[in-house]
Parts: sequence; C-alpha cells; structure tokens
Amino acid sequence: MTSFFYSIFGFFLTWWGAFLMAALDTSMLFFLPFGIDALVIFLAARNPELFWVYPILATGGSLTGATVTFWIGRKAGAHGLERFVPSRRLERLKCKVNESGAIAMAIPALLPPPFPLTPFILTCGALDVNRWRFFITLGIVRLLRFGAEALLARLYGRGVLRILQSEPFQMVVIGFVVIALVGTIVSAVLLWRSTHQKRLSPA
Repeated sequence: MTSFFYSIFGFFLTWWGAFLMAALDTSMLFFLPFGIDALVIFLAARNPELFWVYPILATGGSLTGATVTFWIGRKAGAHGLERFVPSRRLERLKCKVNESGAIAMAIPALLPPPFPLTPFILTCGALDVNRWRFFITLGIVRLLRFGAEALLARLYGRGVLRILQSEPFQMVVIGFVVIALVGTIVSAVLLWRSTHQKRLSPA
C-alpha cells in the first residue's frame, strides 16, 4: 500500500507540490478536506530542519489560488454570485462581509474544513472588498495556521510520521481524493452550464 500511495501522490510530497495543493485548495474546482494541512504536517515532520519553508510555500499557493477566485467573484458581481454559491449561504456571507469586510476572512481562513473558504473569497471579490486588506489578511492568517501545524510537526515528528504513513490513514486519503475528483468534475460541469446559459440568455 505504501509504494502504491507514493507512486500516486509522490508529486505532491514535494515543495512544489505543497504550493500547487495550496493553490488548488483556494480554487473553485478542487476541494480536498485537510489535504493541504496534512501535506504541510507531513513535509515538516519529514524534513524538520526546513519546517519553516512549507508554511511559506503553502501560504504563497493559497494566495495564488485566491487571486483567481477573487477575480472570478469580482467579474461575477453581487448578482452573479448566485451561480456559484447557494442563496441561503450567500446571504449570510454577504452580511458578514458587509459588516467586517476582509476581517471576515480571518475565521474561515484560520479554521480547517468543514468551514468553506472559497465562498468567502468569491463574496469578497464580488462585493469589491479592498484587495490589499483582503490579501494581507488572508496571507497573515494562513501563515499562522500553516506555521502552527509545521511547528507541531517539527516537535512531534516521529509520532506524526507514524500516523501519516500508516495504511489506514493512506486509505482515508485515497477516499478523500476520490471524493475530491468527483466533486471537481461536478463543479466543472455546473460552472460550464452556468456560463453557457448566461451566454445564451437574452440581454
């Protein structure tokens, strides 16, 4: 199982894999619960002398993916958000963003799933939140989150590696990846349909 696991996910178990995973984590199409967190922890535990590097890479990737998502939200506008976010959740997000602006990013950016981050990014973009405040807030909070995970992995590296390299954990990861791939396909189809219908609708 271990050799099979590494043959499939070996690419992501690298510094550039951490950057890519973090970028995908804040994108609209790909969502792997705890994926980037587990990756940062694993890399920091495996290379304790470089534990500080991986939070920086993960934060950079998160900001890269968030830039695209923020831009999509800004292009969609407040009315266009209904194509991407369920109406009930959208109203709650609008209230939070209108009340506290980019500060509303702090809690979802800091907490792991099931707290969704992408809808907040889309909403901040659509409601024209100040981009400097938004990205600075997001960057600081994500760096704190990943930094805390890497530090704990640095301190408890051997125990962490035993858990992450165990067969049950790897089976769970594979299950999450399958769910993420299915969700990615569904999201891509829904996004295409929404865009296609908008083009066909009369002005």
